Amino acid sequence: MKHPKQLNPNWAQLCQKLGIKSDLSSKKSGSDAHGTILGKRKERCDDGEDNECEINVLTPTSLDSSITDEIAMDCEMVGVSPLGNKSALGRVTLVNKWGNVIYDEHVRPVERVVDFRTQISGIRPRDLKKAKDFRVVQKEVAELLKGKILVGHAVRNDLKALLLSHPKKDIRDTAEYQPFLKEGRSKALRHLAAEVLNVKIQNGEHCPVEDARAAMMLYMKKKREWERSVKDLVKMKLKQKKRKPKKHKKESSPAS
Repeated sequence: MKHPKQLNPNWAQLCQKLGIKSDLSSKKSGSDAHGTILGKRKERCDDGEDNECEINVLTPTSLDSSITDEIAMDCEMVGVSPLGNKSALGRVTLVNKWGNVIYDEHVRPVERVVDFRTQISGIRPRDLKKAKDFRVVQKEVAELLKGKILVGHAVRNDLKALLLSHPKKDIRDTAEYQPFLKEGRSKALRHLAAEVLNVKIQNGEHCPVEDARAAMMLYMKKKREWERSVKDLVKMKLKQKKRKPKKHKKESSPAS
């Protein structure tokens, strides 16, 4: 019987440094509503191979791979259309609030792939040979995200690639969070990771596991303030709605 690899303790150290709570209990792996085994799994990263890669300090120490109220998502795209300039979903990864992978699948686009964009996406032809059909992945991801807080960076692009929508009130986008902006403009995820988390990501081919974990960690670092600002915004909108005068139909004047 193969024993699982020892996880990187740097995650706990970094969480402590940033003031993030880290669940260190070794909970047994379970199954989600679809019967998918949610244990420690192989993560296909920027070396293009199937292996249990330890992703610098973002590797979690908790063995809990359950589906949490907060889920971070990251997608990688490939090029379709005759010129390959149209983006299509090539891989989608979801991690829970501890950074453990709960879903990670390569996707076979509906249209023929003409550019795998390997230098950035990390996707190779062999990855899509046994990939899941787009519609299957779309349905599975939609089920996992239902009723959850969705965390990500420019996550609307990922939702667009999946042809899915998500309630605006339940989206936490690190590309749009005010304290993360510079002069009103979004920063790249790698810059935020370097500045806020003091970690380097996206050196060469992107790894969606790494990117999703970075986005989740950014959210968890600011969770208290972020959720307070969301509640304040909801309250403000409710007050504005109550103040808004109701329109009355004009009474018709009697005929002269």
